[in-house]
Amino acid sequence: MLKQLEKLFRIFFPKHLPNKNIYLDALHGAKGIEIGGPSPVFTRTGLLPVYKYLRSLDGCNFSDNTVWEGKLDAGETYRYSSRKPAGLQYIAEGNDLAMIADDTYDTVLSSHNLEHFANPVKALYEWKRIMKNGGYVLLILPNKEKTFDHRRPVTKLQHMLDDYAAGMPETDTTHFEEVIALHDVEMDLGIESKEALTERTWKNTENRCVHHHVFDASLVKEMLSATGFELLAMDLIQVNIFALARSQK
Repeated sequence: MLKQLEKLFRIFFPKHLPNKNIYLDALHGAKGIEIGGPSPVFTRTGLLPVYKYLRSLDGCNFSDNTVWEGKLDAGETYRYSSRKPAGLQYIAEGNDLAMIADDTYDTVLSSHNLEHFANPVKALYEWKRIMKNGGYVLLILPNKEKTFDHRRPVTKLQHMLDDYAAGMPETDTTHFEEVIALHDVEMDLGIESKEALTERTWKNTENRCVHHHVFDASLVKEMLSATGFELLAMDLIQVNIFALARSQK
């Protein structure tokens, strides 16, 4: 009886991603960089415990003081695991990594991060540049239907491609009115009122809390294909879209 209850419970609250081995086998022994981490989902108790299988991991955050990580110092300070040496912490825009040479990494990790980019296509091309040919990108994105974005329309791929072609900066405010009008405040634990949401949204340059774009599985597939990645695995679980893709240069 207990085993049956455990099995039923894990359907809704799994310990790990059911297809985790597809992801872990691809990234085993890799030298990586994480954009916008560290992330609990990649720890030993997370849905996809990637950290323990990597050879090394550096990190990149847009500021030295963020809502999620607090105060950060550049240098050998990126502590993603208590059992591994710290990696390099870069303080830079995640889609402008000029300080990193081409073909440096085997993999790029990004958990609940790409939706915060005004120009996500630029980010993917930049991540592809710093990855070796055949390297892997591991994305986790919010599944619109399960999050506070559920009232918003899914972004069109062409819109993101147009933003890339126009060189859209991270100061873009195009989607702010939509966010304020359609964001489900009751599902956002970080906001108590529409007034607070409005204030946070218009201060996005400082806090980067806005979801510029809204994703579903189809958009993730289209976006990866358009930027030269081969999709290898995709899983939808809880509020997350997991996607593993290989770079094709």
